[in-house]
Amino acid sequence: MAIEATYKGSSFFELLQQDHPHLLPRFPIEPGADTSKIPHGTTVLAARYRDGVLVAGDRLATEGYRVASRDVEKVIATDQHSLIAIAGAAGPSIEMARVFSVELEHYEKIEGESLVLEGKANKLSQMIRQNLPAAMQGLVVVPLFAGYDTRRRIGRLWKFDITGGRYEEANFEANGSGSLYARESMKQDWQEGLDRDGVLRMAVRALTAASDEDRATGGIDLERRIFPVIRFSVEEGIEAAAEDQIEAIYREILQERSAGGTAS
Repeated sequence: MAIEATYKGSSFFELLQQDHPHLLPRFPIEPGADTSKIPHGTTVLAARYRDGVLVAGDRLATEGYRVASRDVEKVIATDQHSLIAIAGAAGPSIEMARVFSVELEHYEKIEGESLVLEGKANKLSQMIRQNLPAAMQGLVVVPLFAGYDTRRRIGRLWKFDITGGRYEEANFEANGSGSLYARESMKQDWQEGLDRDGVLRMAVRALTAASDEDRATGGIDLERRIFPVIRFSVEEGIEAAAEDQIEAIYREILQERSAGGTAS
């Protein structure tokens, strides 16, 4: 016998909360459990540029001092114009990104139009707030959210805290264990009006700087052919940076370092 849904709104997340709470992602852990053994994603970043916004992340996940995975994808397209970059406990972060993607698709199907970009950031804020009990036990989810605002015709980006507080950043932001070093690198390189090549070079430099100083951040691995995930959100949609272009920029950085100069 079918059970009639009581929720009549357009939010998939609220539908699950009200009518199907057993389907919500849950990650119960014992009080006092060692959460350092849970895989964690590390460094992610986002930056505005002339045509939209770039979002990037390294590929390493760690369990304490151990490598859990070398090829995690931390940058996920949530719809045709927005991206989420996950940092924190890998399992809850990935599940939240998946539910958030369905949330946006569900809203569009019910309402007949997509949410405005700021509305998407608000939705994600609500989901992070619901994760607060788990965050207090060590399963922290602190993503970056960015996208191309089709109304304002610019790229925009937000960071969040564990309580769901959201903060729009004007130009760039980084999150995760290597974020301090990535942010300092971007602070030196970012300028208004950067083109696609310029912001890509800035992102590769920032992730390289983070991997140099933070052991939990994965650098570019030429031997294993592991490269960071770098995506752009522009008016035409989501685009990915080519690995050969990332490799060329990285080799230039190495060459300039070996020559005793600084990468530009």
